[in-house]
Amino acid sequence: MATILRDWSYQYQWLYDGFSRLAALSVGGERRFRQLALEGVAIAPETSVLDLCCGSGQATKFLVERSCHVTGLDASPLSLRRAQKNVPQANYVEAFAEAMPFPDNQFDVVHTSVALHEMESQQLQQILKEVHRVLRPDGVFTLVDFHKPTNPLFVPGLSLFLLLFETETAWTLIKSDLATLLEAAGFQRVRQTLHAGGSLQVIQVKKRS
Repeated sequence: MATILRDWSYQYQWLYDGFSRLAALSVGGERRFRQLALEGVAIAPETSVLDLCCGSGQATKFLVERSCHVTGLDASPLSLRRAQKNVPQANYVEAFAEAMPFPDNQFDVVHTSVALHEMESQQLQQILKEVHRVLRPDGVFTLVDFHKPTNPLFVPGLSLFLLLFETETAWTLIKSDLATLLEAAGFQRVRQTLHAGGSLQVIQVKKRS
């Protein structure tokens, strides 16, 4: 699945940003979309935060407004160069999410935005284990990603977006119960909310102390 638009969106930042802003209108604009997963999460200047699969720093720029200790991790050197330019206040690490080069119990908060749908099933399970490992006890993992719409009016829009820009892994995710997968990885569910007619989900879980 997906089309040439997927490749172009990675190659041309302006194209990616344009489609992101358009898609974010369903939740009130890009600024609100990028902060959906942060609602209700306590982040102070001393909080240690990992922006997992940070891309070009689209959400990182909101994290550095709240914390002085933000690390962005991504496997793409191009994305990290863009992130460093866009949000120089954060530190950046090039690595795969399923093999993070961090010690156990390093971060108070791990955040990721519309990235888990890119992962194969086994890869996703390994990433969840890694997030659990690097979080401190009582630390929070918060994420936003696709979800099967609960409002049928949103089905055509999400289906078209996935067809144009995503691969089969995205379709697999929306058929999965991500909250249950997180609990199986050892997390305690804190909150799950749906947005945009159910086509987006925000999940916040905690590592048990």
